[in-house]
Amino acid sequence: KIDFLSHKMSFFSFGQSAEIDVVLNDADTRKKAEHKTEDGKKDKYFLFYDGETVGGKVNVTLKNPGKRLEHQGIKIEFVGQIELYYDRGNHHEFVSLVKDLARPGEITQSQTFDFEFTHVEKPYESYTGQNVKLRYFLRATVIRRLNDISKETDIVVHTLSTYPELNSSIKMEVGIEDCLHIEFEYNKSKYHLKDVIVGKIYFLLVRIKIKHMEIDIIKRETTGTGPSVYHENDTIAKYEIMDGAPVRGESIPIRLFLAGYDLTPTMRDINKKFSVRYYLNLVLIDEEERRYFKQQEITLWRKGDVVRKSMSHQAAIASQRFEGSAASESALEQAAKEESG
Repeated sequence: KIDFLSHKMSFFSFGQSAEIDVVLNDADTRKKAEHKTEDGKKDKYFLFYDGETVGGKVNVTLKNPGKRLEHQGIKIEFVGQIELYYDRGNHHEFVSLVKDLARPGEITQSQTFDFEFTHVEKPYESYTGQNVKLRYFLRATVIRRLNDISKETDIVVHTLSTYPELNSSIKMEVGIEDCLHIEFEYNKSKYHLKDVIVGKIYFLLVRIKIKHMEIDIIKRETTGTGPSVYHENDTIAKYEIMDGAPVRGESIPIRLFLAGYDLTPTMRDINKKFSVRYYLNLVLIDEEERRYFKQQEITLWRKGDVVRKSMSHQAAIASQRFEGSAASESALEQAAKEESG
């Protein structure tokens, strides 16, 4: 709306206006990534990483050739900002770089300006959540006395992590005295976004009638500080472990593939504005519809693009390490079944 109005106003007030277009240098070869917009739709944007140079051209196209366009300067900015939805209009910029493309003067014909922001720091991952948005964009502006003409072009940034050195398994016991006692174990506490969660559940004591059991992946977004903290919990995945009553001594394997779900890396205290954390929630429901659950935080991280072996192969390797080599063949079969199913 603003772009349209500024074009219209400048057209009427000075008899000349312009359209601005930003074209990246490597637009033909640069990879694009899907990213959710505020309305929940997914669009594709050019993908960048921390430290990469952002360069290209700004095209200023005059709408009425032959008429001059007076301006107070032409500039391009690279901006990284966080917007909290309950504090609209108040943008927190954590990256703000400016390049002047032209000094005040006039344009008599359409012109192209080159720009380059070298080795730009992009410390955080792009994120669109329930209450917060972190975005990176280029903003080209023709500065004018009454109304600027500007164009914003969004990009997406992914943060990559290296394999965590300490990645202990998660072992927990949960129980209700004299009624229920179970132990559960997951092979790791830190998972990359295409990983497989491998685990097992042991029933040591079962005196209540359990009819259903599942694992949920819960995403918790926290925004704000002090008294104005907002928590949004979102159930990303539900994985049914069993339907029916378990017996004492039974052990149930878990194999949960993360690749199919809409997950981001864990984000902790980003610019002191927001956090995104993930939890595995083990839920048991008895015949009287009572719910018992135990929650455990896991860390998610984004792995660099390497040649990926098939998910089934990954699952087999993970379960081999976890359950011992005897289970490897059945793990491979099971994984292949899950993948084809």
